[in-house]
Amino acid sequence: MTSTTTSSTTPESAATAAADRRRWFALAIVMTAAFMDLVDVTIVNIAIPSIQKDTGASFSSIQWITAGYALAFAAGLITGGRLGDIHGRKKLFLIGIGGFTLASALCGFAANPEMLVASRILQGAMAAMMVPQVLSIVHATFPAHERGKVFGLFGAVVGLGAVSGPLLGALLTEWNLFGLEWRPIFLINLPVGIAGLVLGIKFISESKAPKALKLDLVGMVLVTLGLLMLLYPLTRGRELGWPLWGYLSMAGSVLVFAGLIAYERMKARRDGSPLIELSLFKVKSFAAGIAVQATFGVGLGVFFLVWTLYMQIGLGWSALRAGLTGVPFSIAVSVAAGMSVQKLVPRFGRKVLQAGALTMVAGLLIYIWEAGRYGMDIAPWQMALPLVVMGLGMGLIVAPLTDAVLSEVPKEHSGSASGLINTVQQMGNALGLGLVSVVFFGSIGDDLVPPQLNRAFVDGFQHSLWYVAGVLAVIFLVMFALPAKPQQHVEGAVDEAGLLDLTKDAQPVG
Repeated sequence: MTSTTTSSTTPESAATAAADRRRWFALAIVMTAAFMDLVDVTIVNIAIPSIQKDTGASFSSIQWITAGYALAFAAGLITGGRLGDIHGRKKLFLIGIGGFTLASALCGFAANPEMLVASRILQGAMAAMMVPQVLSIVHATFPAHERGKVFGLFGAVVGLGAVSGPLLGALLTEWNLFGLEWRPIFLINLPVGIAGLVLGIKFISESKAPKALKLDLVGMVLVTLGLLMLLYPLTRGRELGWPLWGYLSMAGSVLVFAGLIAYERMKARRDGSPLIELSLFKVKSFAAGIAVQATFGVGLGVFFLVWTLYMQIGLGWSALRAGLTGVPFSIAVSVAAGMSVQKLVPRFGRKVLQAGALTMVAGLLIYIWEAGRYGMDIAPWQMALPLVVMGLGMGLIVAPLTDAVLSEVPKEHSGSASGLINTVQQMGNALGLGLVSVVFFGSIGDDLVPPQLNRAFVDGFQHSLWYVAGVLAVIFLVMFALPAKPQQHVEGAVDEAGLLDLTKDAQPVG
């Protein structure tokens, strides 16, 4: 680099400007990966009837196409986050996005439901390597006073992913490109994933925990075992007639999780490298936020799968009509998420999140009333009001909640913390998908003919929404444990030493 004598273009200022550009490019890349993951969940929901028709998949297989992904995602997230802390967040992000792209190709070319389920499980496992690094890279790269803006963008990406997924899924399914039916919904990930991999190598700076950590293999096994013991019987229970071993397995998962906590405490004392950093739960904002995330995940898991089945199987709508119906919801999420972190939370704190929970409940109650009043004759425009109300409520929760949970977490544990945040939400999501067997299919008889089946799906939808409203009422109460305002909004800035620490922890790779 050629040096210059003018104060405005010193090597230091030029390097700072280059680093600033680099981190915003890095943010765009990791946000694209998060977008790809979000799209992949919603895009699959809208294509479920097409997959079922083309492959002859049973309702159990359909549940596993969604729940298998969520289960693998939940089981691997903590490990993925910790691996990023140990081996480097950039390295794990690149492994994750590469594996996710490969798994998407396997899903797209799946020959039968079994291969599709297996490929979805692999896709979830790779997402578990990729997604925790998104929040970790943000946490390690941006100072506290800028993270509010970044998480506002993250919330907008969540909304955009929610609107793009159903629309893309509907369009790709309706167009039946090259006679591939539903398969392009997975194959579309290939160009995005390859671009993310190439650009990530160039622009993302490597960062890891400042002190050497070791991977906790015993903790990894216990987390995975506990989740499988809880979620597998829930997902398969109805189909198998709720066998005794299922109840024993779910009860046994509690003992496994208790054993995990005891082992992690011992591991922390022995070498300071537990898989789950239990000290994080002493941070009030983190502990309360984690509880909200888990419960919120249950509600969303139930709602989105049941909503898709209601529109396409119950009402007999096309994928495109169902996808377009969801547009008002997704736009409302994007708008509210962008406003909540930037404008509302700094002034009103946790009241914004609580208002979001109550707004979602109001939207659900309107939906229950409309579904009952209009029955099989309900039109997409009649669903717009409850969906907008629900979307505004969700937008007020998703972005500020992540901000609140991470606001007081030490940087050296950002990978573990982001892994936990995503894990509990995905665990809740998988639990919600498992509960669909109970709250939705449990109210639908196995011997119904098509006209009766359609009506049963409509009734089952209303029945399920009462459960979701109950979950959100619980969330409202749990939110009282959140701090009145996230720490960074109280302080409003970060000191110079904090900025130096951030640059030290996120050294660019030469």
